[in-house]
Amino acid sequence: MQIKLWGVRGSLPSPLNNQEYTGKLRRILEIAASKRITETDDLDSFMQSLPDELRYVFGGDTTCVTVKSSSGKLYIIDCGTGVRRLGNDLMEGDCAKGKGVLNIMITHNHWDHIQGLPFFRPIYVPGNVLNFYSPYKNQKEILERQMSSPFFPATFEGTASEKNYILIDNATHEPVMLEEDLKLSIHPLKHPQGCFAYKFEQNGKIFIFATDTEFTGEAIEKAGDKNFFRNADLLILDSQYTLDEAFLKVDWGHTSYTMAVNCSINWNVKKLVMTHHEPAYSDDILQENYLLAVEHAEHMADVNTEIFLGREGMVFDL
Repeated sequence: MQIKLWGVRGSLPSPLNNQEYTGKLRRILEIAASKRITETDDLDSFMQSLPDELRYVFGGDTTCVTVKSSSGKLYIIDCGTGVRRLGNDLMEGDCAKGKGVLNIMITHNHWDHIQGLPFFRPIYVPGNVLNFYSPYKNQKEILERQMSSPFFPATFEGTASEKNYILIDNATHEPVMLEEDLKLSIHPLKHPQGCFAYKFEQNGKIFIFATDTEFTGEAIEKAGDKNFFRNADLLILDSQYTLDEAFLKVDWGHTSYTMAVNCSINWNVKKLVMTHHEPAYSDDILQENYLLAVEHAEHMADVNTEIFLGREGMVFDL
């Protein structure tokens, strides 16, 4: 499997503003001056040497992740604003010819997880097929409502692509076989109005996506959580708050980076990716929280979990 991040912000899009851009640029120029960079030939190595918060923009688009299976089939998790750029990318291939078959998994229907769909170009091309997987019986109605008057000039059902709706029955706890060797399972999460984690298993590898969830100390020992998340090769997990903020925002449905680290280590997760970044945080603050998360992990015993800060364009191969 190959996993790619297209949107990593939570709650609402938060593009880089002029003040943040100027601050980044100033710091880069100060470092360049201190290293006496005078030749353009030195720029590539110089850029590689910059700290992550200057080398990258972590991204302002809301949640969207893709999973490409070993057969090459594409699965999309959530349709935040990150799905717009994904759609542009897909229009370079079969989707532009009306031959695209896309599988879309919906974790929940809060706006930051579906608001990019009206700007997803493949839905407007006749011949493209969109299969929506969801544990919500009224998924079709929800997507139609988002694009109804007066909220959007085009209706969802009026777009030219074919749309199918596959209900995932959470009550049975039975996995869905997406392909002969690709298994999908879901797990309910603590979040206002509900949310679900998605687990993909293929070739002995496990990828889990769990955003918009509020994990506390109870989750570490809760049997259902432990059984679902244990031994994941890659876990992309909501890490929106600091611990202090989490105490002030109980029942808001999001997790602190401290608790995300605690859970991942206790569940024997190999790689943790922090996501659903607080929209009020600059890249500098995100990087600071990431370094504090790594420091927190280093103070724990028997740590085998590698920690990453999610950013748009990041790719993992399992």
